[in-house]
Amino acid sequence: MGISISYLSELISYDTVVSILVAAIVLLFSVGWFTLKSNSNITSKTVNHHSHSVCDNKNNNDNDEQDDILFRQPPPPTEDCPICFIRLPSLLTGSKYYSCCGKLICSGCSFANAKMNTEKLCAFCRTPMPVGTMEMIEREKKRAELDDPIAIYNTGCNYRDGRNGFPQDYSKALELWHRAAELGYANAYNNIGVAYYGRGVKVDKKKAAHYYELAAIGGCVAARYNLGIGERKRGNLDRALKHYIIGAKSGQNESLKKIQKMYSDGDATKEDYTKALRLYQEYLGEIKSPQRDEAAAFDSEKYRYY
Repeated sequence: MGISISYLSELISYDTVVSILVAAIVLLFSVGWFTLKSNSNITSKTVNHHSHSVCDNKNNNDNDEQDDILFRQPPPPTEDCPICFIRLPSLLTGSKYYSCCGKLICSGCSFANAKMNTEKLCAFCRTPMPVGTMEMIEREKKRAELDDPIAIYNTGCNYRDGRNGFPQDYSKALELWHRAAELGYANAYNNIGVAYYGRGVKVDKKKAAHYYELAAIGGCVAARYNLGIGERKRGNLDRALKHYIIGAKSGQNESLKKIQKMYSDGDATKEDYTKALRLYQEYLGEIKSPQRDEAAAFDSEKYRYY
């Protein structure tokens, strides 16, 4: 028994049909919006994840590049002695700065000149040696005006210590050390690093480490040693060992002693210590001379060079 269309039309009013159609449209729209939103969220998460991955990779690459530079064996911080043409020692007492000509002369040549030269002339340029501290300061001032980095560095040390007639001024010392470092004297960066451990300025260990790294890259063995100390305190034994090995190769006896201590503590291998010892001995082979030995034997405090 069928139901006629006319009968259905009587049962379902026009308003009912419209309501059903509107409800269907709303339902379809809601489903479509939810699907679109879900896809959008998935895409957004994917993009964000990719973005973080790219940033992480970039940071890792930057760190790797920085480490490549930091742990690369630096060149010697100074040239050969201009008189005997033997490599200058990295130990500060192994050479002497002459403010007349701005030359670094090795301890052996300085001693030989002082022993033979009764007229007290510069070992290199034969200018009469300064008479008193004030004349030496005046010569360094002239050298500093010529952008001599060692003269600028020494002036900074005078301001730091308030010596040789200079007022104590840490800000001026930092300014001069920055200038000396930018002119190529890596030891100045090390002094800046030391300052940021509370020597005249507010403690900032992050800045201190930054300047130690710049100094080490430039060949400063004291900064290399300082970095090794810091890494070992933080438990980064591999990084500490790398710094100490580079320090030993550059003539830093204290770095060699640290590797020996790490070996005895089980933090370094026998091969590590043997390698460091060999590198240090190679360095000694490059800097040793009978004349320097004679100077050190005469006055070990003044002429010690390793």
